[in-house]
Amino acid sequence: MAKDVEGAEGATARDYEDPPPTPFFDAEELTKWSLYRAVIAEFVATLLFLYVTVLTVIGYKISSDTKAGGDECGGVGILGISWAFGGMIFILVYCTAGISGGHINPAVTFGLFLARKVSLVRAVLYMVAQCLGAICGVGFVKAFQSAYYVRYGGGANSLADGYSTGTGLAAEIIGTFVLVYTVFSATDPKRNARDSHVPVLAPLPIGFAVFMVHLATIPITGTGINPARSFGAAVIFNESKPWDDHWIFWVGPFIGAAIAAFYHQFVLRASGSKSLGSFRSAA
Repeated sequence: MAKDVEGAEGATARDYEDPPPTPFFDAEELTKWSLYRAVIAEFVATLLFLYVTVLTVIGYKISSDTKAGGDECGGVGILGISWAFGGMIFILVYCTAGISGGHINPAVTFGLFLARKVSLVRAVLYMVAQCLGAICGVGFVKAFQSAYYVRYGGGANSLADGYSTGTGLAAEIIGTFVLVYTVFSATDPKRNARDSHVPVLAPLPIGFAVFMVHLATIPITGTGINPARSFGAAVIFNESKPWDDHWIFWVGPFIGAAIAAFYHQFVLRASGSKSLGSFRSAA
């Protein structure tokens, strides 16, 4: 377990090390190739994520459409769609974590920015790359499934009939909280030290979080919890219903990410009290 160790001179040493807070604005990053390599990785990962997942959604609707000769119980169903989203996040986070951190989601980037894990420059460039990647990914789906794309809704997120706006917003807030909280927990250096005897591959719980949230919220909003995913589908599908509800898929995830960042950093890790204590000691 992670523990504090008393040093020879009374100083307390820890068996884990927290990385220093990232500067709010780091213009020097713009001169480094590592930043642009990470931005490219986020673009490609989000493109692949949207391509596979939206194609899965369209394929399910084709195979389950009884009017077109399909089987009502055919296709992968909600369970298979949830596995597609969770599985792709697991794969892509695993592939890109060492390059960009494997965000693939503006809400995750926003939460990490609030926790001072990434700078403003990196956060903005990541979000732009994620949104552009999502547009391209859904664009490929439309190109390859042109006969079915518009007919079956284009994989666009919108509030389902029978649910209020408040319910949809709450679903997005809570779902994104689960995801971003899992991201913080899975990448926490204190957890890694404490549970060093239990090998945990960080992308695995993150992928499972996406899977579980999709199971719960697909019937309500189609599950956004990723503004880039919702934005890319809305842009390519370009119908009024997804655009009318689109604000839910930005406001909800950003609120959920902010709550998760606050909860992990200031409640579980007590960063706020530690900072206040350090300030008082210096005074």
